[in-house]
Amino acid sequence: MRVVVAGTAFGRIYLEAVRDDLAGILAQGSDYSKACADRYGVPLYTSVDDVPDVDVACVVVKSGALGGPGTDLARAFLKRGIHVLQEHPVHADEIASLLREARGGVSYAVNTLYPNLRPVRQFLAAAEVIRKHQRIEFIDAACNSQVLYPLIDILGRVAGGLRPWEFGEPFDGRPFQSLHAVIGGVPVTLRVQNQVHPGDPDNHSYFLHRISVGCEGGVLTLADTHGPVLWNPRLHSPRDETGRLIMDAARLDVPNIEVVGSPVTYLDVFADLWPDAVAESLRAMHDPAGRQWALSVSTVWRDLTARIGLPELINPGEPKPLDLLKELAC
Repeated sequence: MRVVVAGTAFGRIYLEAVRDDLAGILAQGSDYSKACADRYGVPLYTSVDDVPDVDVACVVVKSGALGGPGTDLARAFLKRGIHVLQEHPVHADEIASLLREARGGVSYAVNTLYPNLRPVRQFLAAAEVIRKHQRIEFIDAACNSQVLYPLIDILGRVAGGLRPWEFGEPFDGRPFQSLHAVIGGVPVTLRVQNQVHPGDPDNHSYFLHRISVGCEGGVLTLADTHGPVLWNPRLHSPRDETGRLIMDAARLDVPNIEVVGSPVTYLDVFADLWPDAVAESLRAMHDPAGRQWALSVSTVWRDLTARIGLPELINPGEPKPLDLLKELAC
């Protein structure tokens, strides 16, 4: 597979993911882009017309949803019969027009990335087990507005579908906006840190995603976007004939928390987890079921962002690290 990557900002994650299949880089020709091309030993192109025939183009440039030319680049590649994987977010009308362009065996897909992270895949696999045996009673989710689009994708997969969806009126409890919702028919409590630093939009989130899924048997939690996954069996003590709780019942002899996976460093996130998720997205990009799903995710995102409004602009300084375990040990 010959792959060209358009963009060298977040595109660096894609470059690592496809380095063995990389055929070139498309960028504006900055010194940094030239250095990237030198590092990977591939040509640097500054126009789609200059790119030779390749199999896949990864468009990691802001789409029209964010005021960038990514959708135009995607369209130009599709017109040449080149498969396209485009980084989110992408407006539903853009997706629809690009899907119409992708004909004759050419694939177009939107990459929401985070559902394909290994810890999230573990979480989704566990949620699927829950759905097979019990009904999901509720979902409690929180995120930063920068990663709200992939959160919707994850919640739809947890619930087993996005329809029907509904969003209540948000109430402001800064730094979060909170609202009640329905995703795939499942009640959802949602909190969104709807804030952005205009000069540093990739930072200043308190966290990316935290999700808890409740069922009759317990609560499954994605503690962080990058894991671990936690299973909290439901505490239930039977009663004896007098009505007193039986505090040594056999069903109580289980861990209160079971951990799937283990913590990672943020260096691991950039060097391993994210490139691996891109590779997973590339493997799945030709699935025809993903076309309607991508449209639905974008439509739900549009409805939700219209409900919560534009992010509040903030300008905090660099956060001061806190070694909590070390301080507790003192």
